[in-house]
Amino acid sequence: MKLFQPCYDLALRWAKHPWASRYLAGLSFAESVIFPVPPDVMLAPMSLSRPDKAWHFAMLTTLASILGGIAGYFLGYLAFENWLQPFIESAGYTHKLETAMGWFEQYGVWVVFIAGFSPIPYKIFTISAGFLQMAFLPFLIASAVGRGARFYLVAGLMRWGGARMEQELRKYVEVIGWAVIMLAIVAYLLLR
Repeated sequence: MKLFQPCYDLALRWAKHPWASRYLAGLSFAESVIFPVPPDVMLAPMSLSRPDKAWHFAMLTTLASILGGIAGYFLGYLAFENWLQPFIESAGYTHKLETAMGWFEQYGVWVVFIAGFSPIPYKIFTISAGFLQMAFLPFLIASAVGRGARFYLVAGLMRWGGARMEQELRKYVEVIGWAVIMLAIVAYLLLR
């Protein structure tokens, strides 16, 4: 069953849309605050389809993500107790929040950098940094470095790989897609 090939082709078509940059910026901002889909799903195909604009796309993604991170920070800072905490508890995410808080206590600003660079949901850490009243400037610097490194790496790999990488991804997109789903299931089972 080919599930990921059509999605991959659709992502490449969307990457060529005249408003693709706006969609990328909106997705990058929203992912840093509330949205579950990482911007890499648009950044990679956009950089692949337009390697000449890969650095532009990486900068746009980074800036929008940092702005979203700032919004998440202030959301946590201003609205945690009255609005977010009851929502988090009712959604059953209290244990994830407690884990994030423990990481903040143990690692400080480094946890923001790691969350910004890795596939860990960044929004948890932007909001947590706000309600834990982490110093804003270190938060901002760690966000900029972590997010920038991640998005420039993705864009750079796509730019460097070009048409060759696109052919290889097309060839293995089903295997990669199913492997990611299996890894997510295993990670969920291990971490719950």
